[in-house]
Amino acid sequence: MGYEAADNRYDRMQYRRSGRHGLRLPAVSLGLWHNFGDDVPLERQRAILRRAFDLGVTHFDLANNYGPPAGSAELNFGKLFRQDLAPYRDELVISTKAGYLMWPGPYGEWGSRKYVLSSLDQSLSRMGLEYVDIFYSHRYDPDTPLEETMGALDTAVRQGKALYAGISSYSPEHTRQAAAILAEMGTPLLIHQPSYSMLNRWIEEALLDALEDEGIGCIAFSPLAQGMLTDKYLQGVPDGSRATQGKSLSPDQLSEKNLTHIRALNQIAARRGQSLAQMALAWALRHPQMTSVLIGASSVAQLEDNVAALDRLDFSAEELAEIDGHAVEAGINLWARSSQRPATD
Repeated sequence: MGYEAADNRYDRMQYRRSGRHGLRLPAVSLGLWHNFGDDVPLERQRAILRRAFDLGVTHFDLANNYGPPAGSAELNFGKLFRQDLAPYRDELVISTKAGYLMWPGPYGEWGSRKYVLSSLDQSLSRMGLEYVDIFYSHRYDPDTPLEETMGALDTAVRQGKALYAGISSYSPEHTRQAAAILAEMGTPLLIHQPSYSMLNRWIEEALLDALEDEGIGCIAFSPLAQGMLTDKYLQGVPDGSRATQGKSLSPDQLSEKNLTHIRALNQIAARRGQSLAQMALAWALRHPQMTSVLIGASSVAQLEDNVAALDRLDFSAEELAEIDGHAVEAGINLWARSSQRPATD
């Protein structure tokens, strides 16, 4: 039986403008970083995508290296898109990125024009799409002129292979520079995708101000701190969890100090009538600059629980002050050094 999207799919979701641009994104977007590679049954992936769209999640975020193996998330999404979502293409925002290692040799990663545009062509081929809505530079390349990387994004837009340009994990200074370069070329910088959570607050120091000044949207990835801001680890590290699989979360990060803060945050969430994950998402969305938060979902139930964060977005001053006492840096910003090349390079 074919898929037909729910008639009420836009009734519950909130949509927020990306900076000063016209594009609006759902407050909760679905990231395909994990759970959409070849290690997950395709029917489970299909159920999650279908339910997401039925809940008004119109934005699906990918990258060339998502999997495992790298590229498989785009391939699997492409299969499921053709089966279910193709009739709704104009209702969807699909994004992908280029920046991390995809193939051997000097042209398989970072930010050269050669790599960025080749990667986009490969991504479009894997997904079977004529264009993506947002194409990101996945990380800043210290050895490539920013004009070259931004010029590649500008070319992608002018060729009609992307509707908008974005960047991810750029510093405040490089964000301002990228925006200025693109503006001069006539292709505005739509959005920045940084890591951000209660345990990883680096964007508050200067990046949010830069985005506000430049009129750029913000979409936070890892708002649940790779699963740390859920009830999964309150009693330790369960078998089969991400922390046991080497998937971006090390058991070392689940120190007793960090867990003490996480348990305290969980108690605050309980008093608010929310799960810890729901409160963490609502907290990230409190910034006026925050367009959307990216969630990963390993099941339909997890997806539904996360979207339900939108039922309670308000915080009292007292709650925010109490949260601040436990929303502390936990050493989990894995992307802080992503724009540094090895010394031997």
